[in-house]
Amino acid sequence: MAKTFGYKALAKAVSRWCGRPSTFFLAVGVIAVWIVTGPIFGFSDTWQLVINTGTTIVTFLMVFLIQNTQNRDTQAIQLKLDELIRSTKGAHNALLDLEELDEAALEQFRARYEALARDSRLGVAAGRSDTDTPDP
Repeated sequence: MAKTFGYKALAKAVSRWCGRPSTFFLAVGVIAVWIVTGPIFGFSDTWQLVINTGTTIVTFLMVFLIQNTQNRDTQAIQLKLDELIRSTKGAHNALLDLEELDEAALEQFRARYEALARDSRLGVAAGRSDTDTPDP
C-alpha cells in the first residue's frame, strides 16, 4: 500500500528534521561559509543581502512550522489529560475538553480551584492533610 505524503506529513517530517542537532550544525556551517566568503565578495551589499534574505525566509517559514508542531502537541496533551480525567475515579468529567470553553466559564473553574487550593493550604497550616478524593 502506498503511503500518502500530504502537507501534514510534510510539516511533521520537516519539523522533525529541523529539530535535529545535525540541522543546527548545518545552519552554523552555512553561516561560517557566508562569513568566510565575506572578503571574497568585498563584504558587499549583495553579500549581506544573501544572508539577510535567507534568514528572513527561513524565519518566516519556521514560525508556521513551529505553530503547527505546537498545535499538534497541545492537542495530543489535551487528549491524554482528558483520558486521565475520564478514567480516574472521583475526577470531574466536567473538566473534559475544558480548553474549548469561553473565558467566563474558564474563570469560574479557575476561581473554584483557587478556592480549593486556598482551603487546602489553610488546612495544611492547621495540621490536616491536603490529599483527598472528591465525592463523585
